[in-house]
Amino acid sequence: MSARQESPAVPGAQGRRSLGLVSDCGDCFGLCCVALPFAASSDFAVDKAAGTACAQLREDFRCGIHARLRESGFPGCTVFDCFGAGQKVSQHTFGGRDWRSHPDSARTMFEVFPVMRRLHELLWYATEASELPAAGPVRAELREVCAELDRLSRAEAAELLALDVPALRERVNTFLLRAGELHRAGAPRKGRDHRGADLFGARLRRADLRGASLRGACLIAADLRGADLRFADLIGADLRDADLAGADLTDTVFLTQSQLAAARGDGRTRLPPALGRPAHWS
Repeated sequence: MSARQESPAVPGAQGRRSLGLVSDCGDCFGLCCVALPFAASSDFAVDKAAGTACAQLREDFRCGIHARLRESGFPGCTVFDCFGAGQKVSQHTFGGRDWRSHPDSARTMFEVFPVMRRLHELLWYATEASELPAAGPVRAELREVCAELDRLSRAEAAELLALDVPALRERVNTFLLRAGELHRAGAPRKGRDHRGADLFGARLRRADLRGASLRGACLIAADLRGADLRFADLIGADLRDADLAGADLTDTVFLTQSQLAAARGDGRTRLPPALGRPAHWS
């Protein structure tokens, strides 16, 4: 399922890299290409069951069609990001023992991988939140959360599988929500609350969305050309096929490389410094 490449080395990414939150497929045993299922759709050309290796996965755990994933009907692979969970499970949790050479550990490895991905995703967001200039009132709590998540990510497989991830996510989200609100308050005008809104195909060209909450909003195929999204909270927003040509995303919070890769943009789209322009954007 993975694009089998390292996330771009862009300004601001070094801190995430030092925490192991930047995907490095060279140190992973192709876990996203095996552990996770996918269904034939506009994102994937075929069905694949969880725990079954993708037909394109080579013996060296790399993708055989990496250079032509999109044209081969697998754009979903190009936008997936494990936040470094793949190499953590492969090299730390299982000490470099791959599932082909050690088939007895394969099932556990495949079960641990999605748990680790959720932990790393939460750690990514919590780390970003703790670094926000406006997050002072909750910075201490966020740093404690980061330390806890980092510790949990280094636990043994049994402890990871016993985690109540939904409860953990809910607790962490309390601080992420507060940090997002503090950041949004820096906008020159009070942003609108579009949390969880269905904005599928919405006509938002040149819309003033400064300081808006777009947490979990469905923005699939939305027209956001020239929109001003500075100070907006985009955690969990679905940007698949959204048109971001000329949009200003410079001060958005909780925007990920995966969200950008799922959208469309151009050379005029302004991005946060820690994120790179997707290669497929014209």
